[in-house]
Amino acid sequence: MDRYLRVYRTFLRSSLSRELEFRANFFAKVLQNLAWMTFFLLILFIIFSRTKSVAGWNRADSIVLAGTVFLQSSLSSMFFSSLLEIPEHVRKGTLDFVVTKPIDSQFWISARRFEFGQIGTFFAGIVLVIIGLHQGNVTPSLLQVGAFASLTLVSVALFYSLNLSLMTLGIWWVRVDNLWVLGETIREVVRYPIDIFPSGAARFLTVYVPFAFLGTIPAKMIVRGVEPGLYFMGLGWAVVAVFAARTFWNFALKHYSSASS
Repeated sequence: MDRYLRVYRTFLRSSLSRELEFRANFFAKVLQNLAWMTFFLLILFIIFSRTKSVAGWNRADSIVLAGTVFLQSSLSSMFFSSLLEIPEHVRKGTLDFVVTKPIDSQFWISARRFEFGQIGTFFAGIVLVIIGLHQGNVTPSLLQVGAFASLTLVSVALFYSLNLSLMTLGIWWVRVDNLWVLGETIREVVRYPIDIFPSGAARFLTVYVPFAFLGTIPAKMIVRGVEPGLYFMGLGWAVVAVFAARTFWNFALKHYSSASS
């Protein structure tokens, strides 16, 4: 474990050096994220200027949901943005150097880059959650806060597993870079309550395809109370997703033809 901590500190230092070297790019990313958040909030305000609720969600609840999704998005991008480089490593042959290092290849390929530009989005997400709770006159219990925090981490684990699986396909289909768009599309969908879908579709997106846990369920926990069944279902889905992604990564490496072969 100490070795992995030392390696990760090295990753952090190199990521910070990169950000300091291209400071204009860093500030541009921060402004881009804030602009997108502002744009999305304007959409919410326009929607709720015409109605008081959508599928049982009022404006305050929707702000909490938006903040939840921004938290998940910022944490995923902050810690695991290097996943998007897997197809490039395959094309250039640099994946050979990754798999031969005396460290777990999945750890290296997942944590190589830390996006400091997402820190602002992370704190903005927290602020949005607080504002939404205040506007909705909701005072969550410690149990609700704990469930919200842990399910937000569940959402990060689910999104990480999805992206790792998608990018791992690059070992067979080299020109697979644009598959990250699928992950972004899913992220756009979960910005809105799953309850807006017909009941059958909403159940499918909760029980069989856990998109609801990427935003709606964590937000519900802190706004409306903890539902133990859904909570433990989310934890179970996270374990299954991470295990499946790990298994798929190891399977793909066994079928990887190195650049030197």
